[in-house]
Amino acid sequence: MTAALPLAGLPLATAYTAGLKKVQLRAVTQQSANNLKQIAIAMHNYASTYNDLFPPAAVCDKRGKPQLSWRVLILPYIEQDALYKRFKLDEPWDSENNKKLLDKMPKVYAIPGVTRPGGTDTHYRVFVGNGAAFDWVMGTKITAIADGTSNTLMCVTAATAVPWTKPDELEFDPEKDMGKLIGLVVNGKAQVALCDGTVRTLAKLPPRETVAALVTMSGGEVIGNDF
Repeated sequence: MTAALPLAGLPLATAYTAGLKKVQLRAVTQQSANNLKQIAIAMHNYASTYNDLFPPAAVCDKRGKPQLSWRVLILPYIEQDALYKRFKLDEPWDSENNKKLLDKMPKVYAIPGVTRPGGTDTHYRVFVGNGAAFDWVMGTKITAIADGTSNTLMCVTAATAVPWTKPDELEFDPEKDMGKLIGLVVNGKAQVALCDGTVRTLAKLPPRETVAALVTMSGGEVIGNDF
């Protein structure tokens, strides 16, 4: 009879477990980066359809009140056209019809290991207003990003998650530290997509001034080596 070895207490088993965890963490980081890349590609494909305009931050009613998030508007560009057609764009996100679609959140809006199974909240949000790349009502023309698309934030992992269809974004206030709105939620790291489609994973956030410079699309700031 062969005796079973207590592998759990051996250095080899410990090293294997630690190695497996590192692989799993890297996979989560890569998946989230891929999500942001798909979002960025969808934004650009949307712009290609709509005269080089990125989507507005929300679908708004005639009075300018936000109804549905940009995450709904780009559904056709992340292979979710059938889901998009089920939304009533002239109704708010929590209307009887639209609220039923909350549990249909595409995987691209979920962070593995962060978003609970079957969850309907997302950390992927954009900065809006006061010179940011997104406006609630109007889409931004790519050529209007005077600071350059490689120097301007498109989408970030926010510190707090929101229902994915809800038009709840990060209001840009140049007088406040916007870095506090970006979350180190992907294995202790933050991730951002720039308007050129580049995705960056950040072990720590850059200084307040650099974050503000990255948010504005036409501020004329020079982005230093701290990003």
